[in-house]
Amino acid sequence: MSPQGTGGPWGDWEDDHHRVVLVTGAAGGLGACIAQRFHDRGWRVALTDLDEQSAVRTAAALDPTGHDAVGLALDVRDKDAFARVRDRVVEHWGAIHALVNNAGHSKVESLMDIGPESFEAVVRTNLHGTFFGCQVFGAYFAERGYGRIVNIGSLAGQNGGTATGAHYAASKGGVATLTKVFARELGPHGVTVNAVSPGPQDLPVVRGSVAPERLAQIEASIPVGRLGRPVFIADMVLLLAAEHADTVTGACWDANGGLYMR
Repeated sequence: MSPQGTGGPWGDWEDDHHRVVLVTGAAGGLGACIAQRFHDRGWRVALTDLDEQSAVRTAAALDPTGHDAVGLALDVRDKDAFARVRDRVVEHWGAIHALVNNAGHSKVESLMDIGPESFEAVVRTNLHGTFFGCQVFGAYFAERGYGRIVNIGSLAGQNGGTATGAHYAASKGGVATLTKVFARELGPHGVTVNAVSPGPQDLPVVRGSVAPERLAQIEASIPVGRLGRPVFIADMVLLLAAEHADTVTGACWDANGGLYMR
């Protein structure tokens, strides 16, 4: 929250109103939770997703008027698509202040059965998508002298876990490295780049795809004894996107229930 009369990148606002964030992969799951948390705090939110209709529906559930939430199509595998959606949001609201690279793709396959096409498909979304987002929005933010980028990593990218596929783990490990690379490049220009690395989360997709007995085993293996809370991940992202988070960059904040400690 900016002090009244300070000016600066947020202007003279006393709250979060008129701040704009773009969230990728926001039609459902963790992305929708992150988008809702930003909206609850008064941000204007552009929810983007490969599934445009779902993004539009999720945005309409936040704000049927479209004044503070819009749903847009975005294929994160296409760098030019990032530029187009950036320009649309800037035209709509005048500026963008934060980007959340959340869009992800996973496919459970045994290590030795992963084919070239499958590996490429996962990496193109998770790693290429994060790279393109950081490039396009990093340049935009640097030109303005201000910006926040938060990348969604994964415990799998830190400990080599392959429950969601080795290609997923490898791509998320790359996200952690890209976060540091872009943080060094963009730091002198008033832009911070950070990552949040969740462990297993209590999301409908998890409870709907994992057998109850297997889910109980997973929860028992977590030191705190339960799946993570997506709303807390969203709060972490929101804090990293805050104006006063200006001395935090190149960091990876963990939230894995104690599965990985460092």
